Amino acid sequence: MKRLALHIFLLCAFICTSCMDKPIRQSSDDSPPWYKTSVVYNIDVDTYKDSDNDGKGDFRGLTQKLDYLKWLGVDVIWLSPFHPTPDKDDGYDVADYYQIDKSLGTKADFDLFIAEAKKRGIKVIMDLVLNHTSISHPWFQRARRDTSSRYFNYYVWSRERPKDWNKGMGFPGVEKETWTYDSIARQYYFHRFYTFQPDLNVENEDVQAEMKKALRYWLNQGLDGYRLDAVPFIVDLPKRGSESDENKIEFLTEIRKTVKEVKPDALLLGEANVEIDKNIEYFGERGERLQMMFNFFGNQFLFYGFASGNAKDFKKVLEDTKEKPETAQWAYFLRNHDEIDLGRLPKDKQELVYSKFAPDSGMILYDRGIRRRLAPMFSNNKQQLKMAYSLLFSLPGTPVIRYGEEIGMGDDLSLKERLAVRTPMQWSASAHAGFSNARNLFRDVIDTGTYSYKKVNVAAERESDASLLHFTRRIIELRKQHPEISVGNWKILKGRTDSVLSIKYTHKGKSLVMVHNFSSWPVKESINTEVEKGKMLTSLLDTAKETPKNARINITLNGYDYRWYRVD
Repeated sequence: MKRLALHIFLLCAFICTSCMDKPIRQSSDDSPPWYKTSVVYNIDVDTYKDSDNDGKGDFRGLTQKLDYLKWLGVDVIWLSPFHPTPDKDDGYDVADYYQIDKSLGTKADFDLFIAEAKKRGIKVIMDLVLNHTSISHPWFQRARRDTSSRYFNYYVWSRERPKDWNKGMGFPGVEKETWTYDSIARQYYFHRFYTFQPDLNVENEDVQAEMKKALRYWLNQGLDGYRLDAVPFIVDLPKRGSESDENKIEFLTEIRKTVKEVKPDALLLGEANVEIDKNIEYFGERGERLQMMFNFFGNQFLFYGFASGNAKDFKKVLEDTKEKPETAQWAYFLRNHDEIDLGRLPKDKQELVYSKFAPDSGMILYDRGIRRRLAPMFSNNKQQLKMAYSLLFSLPGTPVIRYGEEIGMGDDLSLKERLAVRTPMQWSASAHAGFSNARNLFRDVIDTGTYSYKKVNVAAERESDASLLHFTRRIIELRKQHPEISVGNWKILKGRTDSVLSIKYTHKGKSLVMVHNFSSWPVKESINTEVEKGKMLTSLLDTAKETPKNARINITLNGYDYRWYRVD
């Protein structure tokens, strides 16, 4: 009996050991990929909740708020960088890809957070910065001190200052060059963004191996995927010159293959603000690269629509970006952790958006964008805010929201650059917004004016059924009840008013019609719903019903009005 028990023990040990390097298996069925039906919520760990009263948020604090996120309806948490960092760029200057910044907690704290998120059915993806490291990273420190070391070629160098040394800055108006002289290495190094963020050399196979190693490591720690930062610059080849379109985009296929080997359904969400005709290169012709990308082109024309009250151009962009691989998905958003990039808008349209939403020059950043949150841009107009969120959750893609947007948080324009929209979460009207019990915070909460934590906070809004928070929760719940939006076929319906966007979704015999008025003025709209005779449109937001005549409905919409109809 003892010998049999020993054999069983050894057999089990062998099986467990052999499984350690195997891919993490996922159940397979006919349901759509999880990222297509999810709601993504972006969080900075350091600004969300402080648990140890040191004035800075941490993983234990975030874990304490998981029930709130579950209540809100969040399926996926997107974490901003949490690695060790000199923190000159709010964590995007990474000094170690495999550790957690001590100010945010321990590996045990991270593991607990992941475990508790999974208990609640919440997936977690991480912002991974592969384009550059911090200048403090050991790789760069070794490279600059020994140009014959293997680490020297981890970065992009030039003995002479290139002719285009002052072209292609990622942060124009703040940075003046992309090639900076290093007095230790006695050569120039390339940096797309800040001088303290030297770019990695993607042509170096050792660098590629390091990137893949980091991708594997965090998936094995429980992550469900990545938001890849600055994807076009991961595959950029700066030595070819600033005017060159040459890149190593095929490396994205290798990245996808790497994560798929570890976790077959792991998500790659890409930040790739490129021209429309370039999107397919990032998705891959067969969907073999990024599964999801932010629709930056759409976002720019969306804000033009908000500013002008005219949805015509946004409709066109929706149509222009409609074609993509079957497994691919667009991520739609209103605000994120960066500026609203308007760089691809024609000058006259860009100026109109600035005049409406950024009338002060201090609100404009990098000569291309607006560093404000949504509520202040909309002058805290609750009807316009609700219309915008109704629209976000009714667009044909995956909605992504930034922490604090669900309660209408404001911005602090006294802070440097993009930090204006990265203030601590406002939980209550108690000291420091319930974010921390410390005497001093690493970054101040908003404590004056319309958006003071004493007026705008989670606790107060949970008490009011009419609040933006409750509206956001209800609209998230409504979207989840209707997968037609996420995975169905869609079509923009013909109307008579440019200010109104009407979309029809159809999936497995079910149909929805979504209507949004971008204008502040009431409009009478006539919409060809393309429904069969005898069908009725039932509102999902109230008790209203519309009976189409020859498939057409005639409705009056108030300023910033919105309708969700089910076709019965």
